[in-house]
Amino acid sequence: MHLANYLGYLHAAELHLAEAYRKVGEGHAAEADVFHTCNTLAKQCEAHAGMLEPFVDRYGEERPTEPDRLYHQLFDETRSGGLGLIRDLHDLYLMAHACDISWTMIGQAAQGARDRELLEVVDSCEAQTATQIKWLRTRMKQAAPQALLVAS
Repeated sequence: MHLANYLGYLHAAELHLAEAYRKVGEGHAAEADVFHTCNTLAKQCEAHAGMLEPFVDRYGEERPTEPDRLYHQLFDETRSGGLGLIRDLHDLYLMAHACDISWTMIGQAAQGARDRELLEVVDSCEAQTATQIKWLRTRMKQAAPQALLVAS
């Protein structure tokens, strides 16, 4: 059974996404909405990772290296200015999508295993991840005209 592989992937990806949200929030603290929303979303990601614990106990957990590589490639440091903000949000968007598709695949496995408890967690966390993605897209759209058209 390879569910342990994706549980490990998602567990690490959620924790890395939480750390990335915090870095972006701190790196762009002058944007109050970014600072506060990123910190809220970081806590949400940590809660998602915590909700996986009973299923790690049940199915096991392997630790693939992909989440670590993705995080370290995207988040050595945050960028500055308007363009830096949209680039950092874009990187968060990529990481959030990695979590989103992992929730989807784990949800499919939960259906196959008829694991109602796991399916409930997936439904809740997948919905919150979708909301994170919507916020990231909206915030990038809001920042793009200024960042891309106005000289800094």
